[in-house]
Amino acid sequence: MSDASAPTVLIAGGGTAGHVLPGIAVARALEARGLDRDRVLFVGAERGIEARLVPEAGYEVVLLPGRGLQRRLTWDNVVAAIGLVRAVGRSIGLVRRRRPEVVLAVGGFASLAGSLAALVWRVPVVVAEQNARAGAVNRLTGRWARACAVAFAGTDLPEQVVTGNPVRDEILRAAEGRDQVAARATLGVPDGRTLLVVFAGSLGARSVNRAVWDVLDRWSDRSDLAVYHVVGERDHDQRPASARELESDPAPEGLWYRSVAYEAHMEVVLEAADLALCRSGGTTVAELAVVGVPAILVPLPIATRDHQRANAAALVDAGAATLVDDADVTADVVAEIVESWVADGSLPDRARAARALGRPDAAAAVAELVEEVAAGGRTR
Repeated sequence: MSDASAPTVLIAGGGTAGHVLPGIAVARALEARGLDRDRVLFVGAERGIEARLVPEAGYEVVLLPGRGLQRRLTWDNVVAAIGLVRAVGRSIGLVRRRRPEVVLAVGGFASLAGSLAALVWRVPVVVAEQNARAGAVNRLTGRWARACAVAFAGTDLPEQVVTGNPVRDEILRAAEGRDQVAARATLGVPDGRTLLVVFAGSLGARSVNRAVWDVLDRWSDRSDLAVYHVVGERDHDQRPASARELESDPAPEGLWYRSVAYEAHMEVVLEAADLALCRSGGTTVAELAVVGVPAILVPLPIATRDHQRANAAALVDAGAATLVDDADVTADVVAEIVESWVADGSLPDRARAARALGRPDAAAAVAELVEEVAAGGRTR
């Protein structure tokens, strides 16, 4: 890479944590390989979570106007198309001024704008795809990308290199020095219990939340179980009286239950967990595998191309997880799975199966690929 003062690597994309966090993980891996922090530039969307997460991680981010296109003809799509044109125009000017040597496209609205600008100025592009079935933006960008870093073998992108899905340093540290006792103390979980952690993104999932709240009565006398529930900001105030009553007991003789609207330290939650009930986004699946947490996976039913179901396949096939359709996630189903795994003593074996699929070196592998392309490698 050159010694110019302008950023060498432009990381384009975002919108969701599943896009942004892998980008941040690669940026940190590039730093670990000797790249100065001020030579990494993020490009995201004004409406995306990158507006908060990237500055918190210590990187510069340029935020573009506009939003993603829907898959049908609507007035909102007309407005979105105008916003996309503006975003592409700003990205073309940005790439011209900052002269990156490579663009890493992580998916999402801003990824398309940044990648189109790279195409205009003949800057090489590397695509990073988090899911087993690529999104529309990455499938388009992959047509001119020098290489596509994929989390799963067989992902439908050209020039693919299987790197795994980059996970955050905090998750890696939790996995490497896993101390369940300390993590549970941080969460306030009593000793001697099997801990189920529940989460489904910043908004949460109503189907999952209802199943958990319904199972509380069934487990009310279970002094061997604990549930830590990341409800989501949308539904936290809708907790039923039974859940609030359990939470108010500082030292329950039966089930221990606590909920939060949002959890900023998922690394602690995963480090403490014996098993999880959650969605199967690409980043979630990667983090479960790296830490070694067995899971009940409930794919988001409206996920594009049903990619969350595809993401779950490797963990399910290895015996590290089971898959439950969103329409089928009920208290009875959750109770049956959790109780059977606890009763048959299979949780340690399932945890080892998950960990065997983990790719803690994924961020470094993507960083190495970015450096190779920036140096002129993988010419198409």
